Amino acid sequence: MQYLLNVIHDSAEFATEEEQAAIVVFNQRMKADGYWVFAGGLGVTDNATVVDNRGDEPLVTDGPFVETKEYVVGFWIIEAPDLDVALRLATEGSKACHRKVEVRPFL
Repeated sequence: MQYLLNVIHDSAEFATEEEQAAIVVFNQRMKADGYWVFAGGLGVTDNATVVDNRGDEPLVTDGPFVETKEYVVGFWIIEAPDLDVALRLATEGSKACHRKVEVRPFL
């Protein structure tokens, strides 16, 4: 089953060199162990644009879709046999990047 591991942070500061090095090691281990699907970091919410085309005309607005203190700064998509493995990997990823990680299964 595939899981989305959202990396959550409350600052626009990028990862430190130590955090980046730990993330690289974590990513390499996930690749070697066969859990890796894809990962990426995201720009700050100041660069976000929201598109809402639910009405008669599309509405395009600058900024994040919600105003909040914490936001998603990156993610991993992993392939894991069950939630327990996904949670273990999220725990290791949280330690590596020094940020909170939310685990969500794909439908």
